[in-house]
Amino acid sequence: MPLPFSPYLEKNGFIFTSGQVHITPVGKLLEGTIEEKTTQVMKNLEEVLEKAGVGFKDVVKSTVYITDISNYGKVSETYATFFTENFPAREIVCVKALPDEITPDEITLSIPNRNVRFSAT
Repeated sequence: MPLPFSPYLEKNGFIFTSGQVHITPVGKLLEGTIEEKTTQVMKNLEEVLEKAGVGFKDVVKSTVYITDISNYGKVSETYATFFTENFPAREIVCVKALPDEITPDEITLSIPNRNVRFSAT
């Protein structure tokens, strides 16, 4: 039976991705540091984005969930390596618990003409 969700969905000029976790290509949760887990999450997202015909340069909004706020800096540094241009709007949400201490990330993209204006920080 297929899982009851889609890796991504395109609707009304937007692409929405399902949350991704640090699962490896062989279907097992990656054991390792928070940086290694974050890298795996981002690689999984990259694969979903490629299937949708877009890339990290097209991302306009991102939400990251973590269970330990002390990992904020490590997650942010690793996350930043996947963007070569303007960073999307983003929030990191610290929650009490996640299954298997996963670090999910979900992304929203705007794709009408792929011309997105970013504000300077």
